[in-house]
Amino acid sequence: MSLSPQHNSLRSLTYVPSCPRLCPIARVVTCSATTTKSRSSQNQLVIEPRLVSSPDLVTPNNIISNSGPPLPNDPTLQSTWSHRAWVASGCTTLLMSLAKAITGAADSHMWLEPIVAGYVGYVLADLLSGVYHWGIDNYGDASTPIFGSQIEGFQGHHKWPWTITRRQFANNLHALARSVTFAVLPIDILCNDPVVQGFVTACAGCIMFSQQFHAWSHGTKSKLPPLVVALQDASVLVSRSQHSAHHRPPYNSNYCIVSGVCNEFLDKNRVFEALEMVVFFKFGVRPRSWSEPGAEWTEEADETRPQPTVVH
Repeated sequence: MSLSPQHNSLRSLTYVPSCPRLCPIARVVTCSATTTKSRSSQNQLVIEPRLVSSPDLVTPNNIISNSGPPLPNDPTLQSTWSHRAWVASGCTTLLMSLAKAITGAADSHMWLEPIVAGYVGYVLADLLSGVYHWGIDNYGDASTPIFGSQIEGFQGHHKWPWTITRRQFANNLHALARSVTFAVLPIDILCNDPVVQGFVTACAGCIMFSQQFHAWSHGTKSKLPPLVVALQDASVLVSRSQHSAHHRPPYNSNYCIVSGVCNEFLDKNRVFEALEMVVFFKFGVRPRSWSEPGAEWTEEADETRPQPTVVH
C-alpha cells in the first residue's frame, strides 16, 4: 500500500475471523488509513477504527421469519377443500396398495414376506423423516425453490412449536398427501407383487401421516386419544418426551418423527454431524445447529392460553 503526500487517500483494512465453529457470528473490523499534508510537510498516518457487522455466515440464506405466531383462528391453520381433496386422494392410493398387498398375499399364500416388507418400510419411513427434518432445519430459507415454504414453516415451528396442535388435519397433511398420490399411484397401477405393495403401503403411509404423528408429539396427554397415547408409550409412534429433546438447544438430535426408532442410532453414531462436515467441506455451508441459538430459535410461550393464577 503506497501513501502519496500530495493527495488525501483512504484505504480499508478488513479482517474476518476464520474459525467456522468457534465464531458463529463474524465481525468485520475495518480500519481506514487517511494521509494528510501538514504545514511542516510531514506525512501523518491517522488510523480510524470502525466496527462493521457482517451478514450471518451460517448459511447463504439464513433467514428466519420474524413474523409473530399464527392467531388461534388464523386462516393459514384451517383446512380448505383443496387440502381435503389431496388427503382423500393420498388415502385412496394407500388403500389401493394395501388391498393389492392383502389379495396378493392371499392368492400366493405368502404372508410373512409382505409383513416383513411392511416393517422395513415403517423403519425406513422413520429414517427418511429424520433426514428430511435435519435438512430443512439446517439449510435454506423461505426463498429456496420447492422446499422454501416447508423450511419457513419448520423454522417458525421451533419458535412456536405449540401452533402445530392447532393446525387442522387436512391442512397439516395435504402437501405430503399430494406427494404420496403422485408416487404411489403408478406403483398401484403397474405392480401386483404383494411384497412390494406391503413395503409401499407402510413406508408411504407413515411418511404421509408423519406430520400428524409430529403434531401428537406436541399434544397434551390428557387431550390425546387413548389409542395414540398407548402407541406413543409403546414407541410405535414418536413419544412426547423423545421429541421434546429436539426442541432443546442445540437442536441437533432426535430428528425422526414417525416412531423415533432410528434416533438413538443416528445420534449415538453422530451421523448427522458427519453429514454436516461433508456439506461444509464440500460447499462451505454451515448448518444452523453449529451456531449458538439466538432469539429466533428461543421458544415463546403460548400467550393465548390462560395463565395459572397463584392464590396467596
